Amino acid sequence: MSDVPPRRQRLAAYAVLRRGSGSDGDVLLARIATHIHADLWTLPGGGVDHGEDPRVAAAREVHEESGLRVAVGPVLDVHSRHFTGARPDGRVEDFHGVGLIFAASVLPESEGVEPHVVEVDGTTREIAWVPLGRARRLPLSSTAQHALALIDTREEHP
Repeated sequence: MSDVPPRRQRLAAYAVLRRGSGSDGDVLLARIATHIHADLWTLPGGGVDHGEDPRVAAAREVHEESGLRVAVGPVLDVHSRHFTGARPDGRVEDFHGVGLIFAASVLPESEGVEPHVVEVDGTTREIAWVPLGRARRLPLSSTAQHALALIDTREEHP
């Protein structure tokens, strides 16, 4: 028997959605379900299915997590995370997550719609527009931290 943990790689697509502008604006954040993490917020998005276009995956995931229909724009950046350790279920694995972070905008048919979780018993327990200042103080996934840093950089150097 080998003591080498199984390797797992996951490709995910996330959307940065803003409401308002500048530091007074809001960002759409998803609170991860408690069976995955006790108290962590992230960007709306998730796993890309085999054969699925990442932009289609981002739009699908945003809808499942928020009820909003969105137009997915350009890739803002790629976030990569690699670690070996225990998953929430205790199984040890060598995990590599690659997240494509896309700019996105709410489509006209979803303007004024209050975000709400559509996929019940999924990976999201709450979805909300969060003021940027408050978002920075929340417990955030590494992907969300990376995205907020991108927002800060773009506002400082447009």
